[in-house]
Amino acid sequence: MNRGTVQDISLYSNELQEEMQLLVYLPANYSPLYKYTVLIASDGKDYFQLGRIPRVVDELLDNKEIENIIVVGVPYKSVEDRNNKYEPTGKQHGAYLRFLAHELAPYLDEYYPTYQVGMGRTLIGDSLAATVSLSAALRYPNIFGRVILQSPKVGKELLASVENFKSAQPFTVYHVIGKGETAVKLTSGGTEDFVEPNRQLNELMKNKGFSIFYEEFDGDHTWKHWQPDLKRALVQNFGM
Repeated sequence: MNRGTVQDISLYSNELQEEMQLLVYLPANYSPLYKYTVLIASDGKDYFQLGRIPRVVDELLDNKEIENIIVVGVPYKSVEDRNNKYEPTGKQHGAYLRFLAHELAPYLDEYYPTYQVGMGRTLIGDSLAATVSLSAALRYPNIFGRVILQSPKVGKELLASVENFKSAQPFTVYHVIGKGETAVKLTSGGTEDFVEPNRQLNELMKNKGFSIFYEEFDGDHTWKHWQPDLKRALVQNFGM
């Protein structure tokens, strides 16, 4: 199997006032002469290590099952950092969304041969990283045309954002949640039912006319289920 390469890049964010580390996967046949669709993953290190996304993409490209894509992972620095940026109530949440839309997207367009249109950019995330991915697409639907949500944490702020969504350009959504996610352990200590809020989210998005793939899988809130689901998620979004 042809293996792609992973670059470690540092990008200074004015919005966040800090250096952001990026993991950039380029396919084995990468060439500036081709155009690439971009997949941006919050929880970036988790997607590269636990999700083994470079390997999944290598295999799918080898089998000609998906179009050419570049995967960009944006890792978090600590649990606190993740909560500040990904939680809709987090103090850096707005700045992180602006970083994705106004700094990261233009940076990728400048240094890589991307399509430079909304449908050419997909956001992916698990749990809170899915929450922030959906938040970014709701705020910037013309910049991000697709979202892959693996077990998002859904609170009233996120539901309100969907409720208030007015764009004539709804993005497409791939959305999965585990039937066993009824008492998910939170970093703050307690547990929370993720299933019911995700069903509400799905209904709300359906009513808004989003193009949605939705499924409840047999399983809980872990990479044991998200990792194998990645192949289908990528084929659904980038299939030939």
